[in-house]
Amino acid sequence: MNASNRLSAAFAKPHPALVCFLTAGDGDTAANLDALVDGGADVIELGMPFTDPMADGPAIQAANIRSLGKGTTTADVLSIASGFRQRHPDVPLVLMGYANPMVRRGPEWFASAARNAGVDGVICVDIPPEEDDALGPSLRDAGIAPIRLATPTTDDRRLPAVVEGSEGFLYYVAVAGITGMQQAAIESIEANVARIKQATDIPVAVGFGVRTPEQAGEIARVADGVVVGSALVELVAEHGADAPAHLRELTSKLAGAVRSAR
Repeated sequence: MNASNRLSAAFAKPHPALVCFLTAGDGDTAANLDALVDGGADVIELGMPFTDPMADGPAIQAANIRSLGKGTTTADVLSIASGFRQRHPDVPLVLMGYANPMVRRGPEWFASAARNAGVDGVICVDIPPEEDDALGPSLRDAGIAPIRLATPTTDDRRLPAVVEGSEGFLYYVAVAGITGMQQAAIESIEANVARIKQATDIPVAVGFGVRTPEQAGEIARVADGVVVGSALVELVAEHGADAPAHLRELTSKLAGAVRSAR
């Protein structure tokens, strides 16, 4: 199954997609990712550790520091991705991170390396749509979906620029802030998802601030996907080598909530 087909299949299931995030190189990443899949994650989002993760809250910042402290490199992240693809040929894998590690050796190099590692999509937090040519064309040429972010402050004037050139799914950031801290009111999420869906046919997944199965289920009623990150990353920090069992348990509860939401 190729990259675009894996993402399309994940969002074509009879239930919203559960997207689960972990930081590469934090703990036993391979075992932790396998636990997410075992628990029922539909899409895996793998964070590329970075020194200045401006969109991330304390939990993911700490995971970045732990990972970089172990010496995790871009090559290590791609190796983790490649191993994941071999073990899970049909589960979509998205890299999420910041521009510097993605473009420093040239966008063509990164896109080619990501494709060879079996990556399906890339979320680059700090390249705005207006600067798409910094990375977007190289990703598309490699068959990798550039996944854009929309926020509560993305107004109707700017939304077309965000939507155009976005593939796989659109990531709606439910709060104007950093990951893992606060949660938006469901009314606000529902209204913004509806507005975005008027502008595009691609699926809309909602993240930032989703921590519990109850929250995930509530969002799954109004969105095509739900993204959970900080709550999972905290389990890695708390349980270390024992994290897989805890990750599997929480993911299973999240998946159950998402699948029974409609």
